Amino acid sequence: MKIAKIKITPLFVPYKAPFYWAHGQIDGAEVLLVEIQTDTGITGHGECIAAPNGRAIKALVEDAAALMIGRDPYQGRLLMREAYTALFRAQAVCSAPRFGGQILAGLEMALWDVLGKAVDRPVHALLGGAAHEHIGYFGFAMGKTPEAVAREARDFVEQGFEVIYIKAGFGAARDLATVKAVRDAIGPAARLRIDPNESWSPLEARQMIARLAPYDLEFVEQPTPAESLSGLAQVRATSPVAIAADQSVFTPDEAYEAIRQQAADLIVIGPHECGGLARMTDIARVAQLAGVNICIHGLYETGITTCAAHMAAAACPNIDDGNQHMLKFLEWDIVQTPDLMPVAGRMPVLTGPGLGFTLDAENVARAAELYKARLPDGAKT
Repeated sequence: MKIAKIKITPLFVPYKAPFYWAHGQIDGAEVLLVEIQTDTGITGHGECIAAPNGRAIKALVEDAAALMIGRDPYQGRLLMREAYTALFRAQAVCSAPRFGGQILAGLEMALWDVLGKAVDRPVHALLGGAAHEHIGYFGFAMGKTPEAVAREARDFVEQGFEVIYIKAGFGAARDLATVKAVRDAIGPAARLRIDPNESWSPLEARQMIARLAPYDLEFVEQPTPAESLSGLAQVRATSPVAIAADQSVFTPDEAYEAIRQQAADLIVIGPHECGGLARMTDIARVAQLAGVNICIHGLYETGITTCAAHMAAAACPNIDDGNQHMLKFLEWDIVQTPDLMPVAGRMPVLTGPGLGFTLDAENVARAAELYKARLPDGAKT
């Protein structure tokens, strides 16, 4: 079996309502649909995150894809390494493992989809086998005001979600008001996590965590800037609340260093950050050896990534029981089956071949048109 053709299609799937976080507002998922066709008639699908510029990302993904034509899809790690070298190292310009991961993730996902379909097995079987029957997800509560966030958090608890996750980093007064409103709304039994998205300095993190600790937070995710792992370690050393690393860890090397510096109680990681499912499970294994769990991280993605991350998580013994799930934000999805919405915070491990989904062709076409409509006038031709 050889790779015969690779097609890259930019898509935009709108959100039901704007996504608010510490650094602004996002209106939808802008992705690149990756289709790998083999000479045996098998087609595998993946997706890349298209931010910050879909046209630029597409050009790089296409350069990587061109290197894979005629190659054996069973050599995924070798293909990813060769593509990374050609794009980022061979010209002695730069080494960019984080950006490289974003470029290569969709190609790597699609390769796994091909392999699973070729042997009629779910991808988690190829990653070592499912270690779980279900994967747990948190209720991601969001809103423009503390009261709106609290209402949605209460709704999640009433639906059976045991873990609630909210954004912070909007200023001390609002963060304190939101955490208080949410804790009052969900009661003392529900587990509450907050994510300031790197908005606090180490000093601010110490001050804010001390003020928020009475609300019984389960952990604070990436409170300080990702560039300084030592800053995160300083916060964790004195924090009365557990600390999770997110943007500080994108590679297995960074996972090792975070553990060596005792910078995190948990590592949050997804396939787009690390460059695919193989590297995601590599990071999980590094963390497992240190007794640290990992948690799925979500970005501005479709059900393709949900399935891919879910497959990888199933093969990780140390996956957390409250993972990030982003499909609730989409107005509609490009995945037709299966149903990917958690029930009471849990979703069964997928059993379909490959990544376990079928695409909705009409919604793919719809998303492609929406992407084109958003382009600047000069780029639409």
